[in-house]
Amino acid sequence: MDYKGHFALRHGRCHPLTVLDDHSRFAVGLSACANEREVTARQRLSAVFRTYGLPLRILADNGPPFGTAGTEAYSSLEVWLMRLGIAVFHGRPRHPQTQGKDERFHRTLRLELLHDREFRDLAEAQREFDRWREVYNFVRPHQALALEPPASRYRPSPRAFPERLPPVEYASDLTVSKVQADAEIRFHGRQFKVGKAFIGLPIAIRPTLTDGVFHLLFAHSVIRTIDLRPPLHHV
Repeated sequence: MDYKGHFALRHGRCHPLTVLDDHSRFAVGLSACANEREVTARQRLSAVFRTYGLPLRILADNGPPFGTAGTEAYSSLEVWLMRLGIAVFHGRPRHPQTQGKDERFHRTLRLELLHDREFRDLAEAQREFDRWREVYNFVRPHQALALEPPASRYRPSPRAFPERLPPVEYASDLTVSKVQADAEIRFHGRQFKVGKAFIGLPIAIRPTLTDGVFHLLFAHSVIRTIDLRPPLHHV
């Protein structure tokens, strides 16, 4: 998923949010958004997930709202996706080719729909997005698919979108610690930074195969490794 560069409307600006199936190139989402805020992305992704189900993983860039541009390791949108059981991967910084399929989709969108076009407002832009997406998915031949349309290869996910976030639960043999207001957890008398996006949520602590080294888990995703081993003293 990615935001294509925003463009002017007669009234306001449009920030197209694109969500593409990696296998088939089927466009599951093409949304005319007023901004690139986390709440907007979540609303649009929720609509996509209701229609097509939950993916196993999502690839996105590192900037907000998908990632973070500051010192925080995880964004609120990432935490929401992890609670839905979706793993989040990020492309290398300043390497848009990592998301080459989505970049190619943006180019096609620009050439076939946006070039020399002006839309009155977001509602008109969305109507044209929907019309074009239907042609792209079901009619337009795709070179990478032996000139078949993306719909010929796409299958929706069987994982249904829950209208309420599932509780964060862990196996009974794991140590669980709630993230405090300072974005840290306490373990073995020490404090470890987890991130503001996790404040108030439970984190599980799982030992690794190395004594004194532990994984911090959130909803079964490893979010950090901590090392409690004493430092080596060189003579």
